[in-house]
Amino acid sequence: MHQITVFIIGLFLVLSSCSQPQERVRTSFNEGWLFCKGETGEEYLSDFDDNSWRQLNVPHDWAIEGPFDKEHDTRTGGLPVYGTAWYRKHFFVDNEQTGNCVTVEFDGVMNNAEVYLNGQRVGQRPFGYMGFEVDLTSHIQFGEENVLAVRVNPEELSARWYPGAGIYRNVWLEYKHPVHIKHWGTFVTTKHVQANTGVINVETTIINPQLSEGDFALESFIIDTLGNKVAYTKSEINFSDSKEAVVNQELTVKNPQLWDLDNPYLYRVESKLKKDNSYIDEYHTTFGIRTIQYSKDKGFLLNGNQVRFNGVCLHHDLGPLGTAVNYRATERQLEIMKEIGVNAIRTSHNPPSPEQLELCDKMGILVQVEAFDEWELPKVENGYNKYWDEWHETDLRDMIKRDRNHPSVVMWSIGNEIKEQRKKYGGEFAQKLVDICHDEDSTRPVTVGLSQYPQCVKNGLADAVDLVGLNYKPTQYNNALKYNPEFIVYGSETSSVVSSRGVYHLPVKNYEKHESLQVSSYDIISPPWAYPPDFETYAQETMPHSLGEFVWTGFDYLGEPTPYNGKDNMTHGKWGGDWPSRSSYFGIVDLCGFPKDRYYYYQSIWTDEPMVHILPHWNWAGSEGKNIPVYCYTNCDEAELFLNGRSLGKKVMGVDKTTIPADFLWWKKPEVTWDSPYRLNWNVNYEPGELKVLAYKDGKTIAQKTIVTASKPHKIKLLADRKTINADGSDLSFITVKIEDKDGNFCPLADNLVNFDIVGPASIVAVGNGDATSTESFQANYRKAFNGLCMLIIKSKPGEVGEVTITATSEKLKSAQVSVAIK
Repeated sequence: MHQITVFIIGLFLVLSSCSQPQERVRTSFNEGWLFCKGETGEEYLSDFDDNSWRQLNVPHDWAIEGPFDKEHDTRTGGLPVYGTAWYRKHFFVDNEQTGNCVTVEFDGVMNNAEVYLNGQRVGQRPFGYMGFEVDLTSHIQFGEENVLAVRVNPEELSARWYPGAGIYRNVWLEYKHPVHIKHWGTFVTTKHVQANTGVINVETTIINPQLSEGDFALESFIIDTLGNKVAYTKSEINFSDSKEAVVNQELTVKNPQLWDLDNPYLYRVESKLKKDNSYIDEYHTTFGIRTIQYSKDKGFLLNGNQVRFNGVCLHHDLGPLGTAVNYRATERQLEIMKEIGVNAIRTSHNPPSPEQLELCDKMGILVQVEAFDEWELPKVENGYNKYWDEWHETDLRDMIKRDRNHPSVVMWSIGNEIKEQRKKYGGEFAQKLVDICHDEDSTRPVTVGLSQYPQCVKNGLADAVDLVGLNYKPTQYNNALKYNPEFIVYGSETSSVVSSRGVYHLPVKNYEKHESLQVSSYDIISPPWAYPPDFETYAQETMPHSLGEFVWTGFDYLGEPTPYNGKDNMTHGKWGGDWPSRSSYFGIVDLCGFPKDRYYYYQSIWTDEPMVHILPHWNWAGSEGKNIPVYCYTNCDEAELFLNGRSLGKKVMGVDKTTIPADFLWWKKPEVTWDSPYRLNWNVNYEPGELKVLAYKDGKTIAQKTIVTASKPHKIKLLADRKTINADGSDLSFITVKIEDKDGNFCPLADNLVNFDIVGPASIVAVGNGDATSTESFQANYRKAFNGLCMLIIKSKPGEVGEVTITATSEKLKSAQVSVAIK
C-alpha cells in the first residue's frame, strides 16, 4: 500500500423529502495530495514511484513559500511563480459506483494544467483563473486504486502581478447518474417583482449522453432561509434525438424578500431529476430575488433604488497567505472593505474564486466580474494572448455560466486596458465578446475598462459595450457624455495613489521615488497617469448620472511595486533594479489589512457613522519647532485641533480647503495645485505631547481622535480578530502585534523583531508586516514590526479542539500572550 492513506470514497446516500436515495455525491478532494517540483516525463504514469514526494493538502501555492530573489521578475513579487510541478493523488472508488458518472472539478489551477488519470490524459486548462470539470468515468478503475496526476507549468513573464502557482483553489469529486443536470447547468433569473410577488425563471440543462430511455421529469423547489418550500413546479422532459434538454420553468414566490445591500436575502432552487418516478439527481442553486437597471439619467438602480458604486478593485492574492484560497481570509478582506463603506468590488483582472462571490452574496456587496487582462495582443511575453484563439470563448462562456446565478454580480467585464483600444478593429473585436456575454446572460450589461480615450471611442470599442468604464479619466467624463450622450459612464479604475502605511516624508510634495523605497502617506503621491482621491470624489459628486467608481486598489497586493518597478532596468523582459521592493503600494490597506491613512479618507466620504482621523504620527524627535502639516479626514461638519490642550483653531469641511499638488489635471504642466474640500489642514510647529482633534456636527462634539508622542518601545500587545475558530483545518485567526511604550501608547516607528511560540491544536500559517520592501519569508515564526505593527496568522488543525496559547517575545520588550479557542 502507498505510504500515505488511500482515501476511500464510498457511496453516500442523501435522503430527499420522499426518502429516495439521491445519486449525486459531491465531496471535497483537497486532502492527501503528493507534490514535487521538476519532472522526469513519467509522473503521469500510475505506477510512477512517488514515495519520496511531499505530502500536502490543496489549495496550495508553491510560489509563496519563496524564497524572494531579485532574479525573479519584480512585477510578480520577486517570487518563483514559474516552473513545472506535479501533483498526484491516490484514491479508491467503490464498486457500487459502477455505472455512475465520475468527475473532478478544479476551481482553479495556476496555470497550464494537464490532468491525467491512471496514465491517460483526460483534460487540460491553460487559463489559471477559470475552473473546469473533467470527466473521469471512462478511465476509472472501480473497486481499485486510481491515480490522478496534474501537471502544472506556469511560465515566467506570464503576468503583470503575482499570480501564484499550483492547485491554488479547491478541488471536488462528484458521482452522478449518467443522466444528470449539467455542470453549471442552471440559470435562475428574476423575471419581475410586482404586487407582492416575485416571478422566477429557472432554466435547467439536463444531459443524457447515451440517450437512455425512460420517463424523465424535473421537479424544482424554491426554498427560503428557514428551509420552507415557497414555490414548486414540475416539467416532463423529452430528449428526442438530442443528448441535451433545456427546461424552462416559471415559479412564483409570494411576498418575496429582495436581495439588497442591507438585506442580502438568499433563496435556493432544489432541482430534482426523476426517471420512471425515481429520483436520480439533485442539484442546488443559491440565488437572490432582485432587479437591476442601468440608466444614463438615473445611474444604477437596485430594486428600483439608485445606488452608486463605492467600489474597489481587488487582486486575487490573500497577502502573506499567497493565492491559495481560504474562505476566512477572503471574508476578512471583504469585512475590512465594508468598514470603509465599500459596496462593490471589481475582480481585477480575472474571474474570482467561487468563495469570493459566495461571500459577496451573503454580505451584500455588488460585483463586476472581469474576464481578461489581455486579448489577442500581448502585454507580457507569455501572457494569455498565447491561448486566446483556442480558449477565449470557452473561458468567457464558462465564467458566465459559473457566476450568473450570484445576485451580487451586476455586470460582466470583457477586459482591462486591452491593447486593441488603439486598433481599427477594436470595436469589431469587442462586439464579438459582448455577443458571447449576451448569449449566455441577457440580464446583465457588459463593460470594459478603457484607458485610451478618445481612441477607444473612435474605433467603436466603447460603442460595443453597454457600460463605458474609463480608467483614470475624471477630467474626461463630461466630454465623453457631451459627444456621446447615449453612453453610460463610470470610473472603472480610479486614483491609484500610492503610500506606505505610517511613512511620512517632509516636505509634502508630489514625487515618485524615495531612497527608502517607501512612499509618503500624505495621500497625494501617484504615478503619472493617476491622481489623489479627492479629484475623483469631486468628479463623481458633480456628475450625478455616473454609476460611481472602483478605486485602485482596496488591498495592497503582491507584485507590481509601482513606483519602484525598475522599469528602467528591464533585462530580458524582467523588471528589476529597485530591489527589494516587491509588492504594491496602491492599497487603501496594506498587505496585512492594516489601514493606511486613505482608509479614513474613503470612510469619511462613503460612510455616515461619525468619524475623524488625523495624520501623521506625532513622533518627530529632532524636529522641535519645525512645521509639520497635519491633515484631517472627517464626515462631520467641522473639526478643531488641539496641541497639548491648546486649540489651534476650528476648520469647516468644504469651506476651509486644503491645497494639494495636482499636476495630474494638466499633463506636462507641473506645479499646478488644487484646493480640496475633502480634507482639512493645519500647519503645526512640532512639540512632543498630545495632538487631539474634535469633530462637530450641529455644534456638538460627536467624534474625536488623539495621537500621543510615544516613548521608547517597552512591550508587545496581541489582538486576535477572533477568539474562537472552527476545528476544520482551514479556519484562521489573524493576530495583530502592536509595539507600545510603558504607558500603552502605540510606537509608530518601532521595528522590533518579534518571535512567536504557539501551544495547542493550531499552527502558524503565515506572518507579515505590510512592508513592501521586506524579503523575510511569510512562512516563519518571527517577524519584524514595520512602523509599530506586524501580524501572525494561525490555522486550526482538522478535528482537534482545545485552547491555543500564542506567546510573542522580543529582546528588551515585555512579552505578551493571547488565547484562541478551537471548537
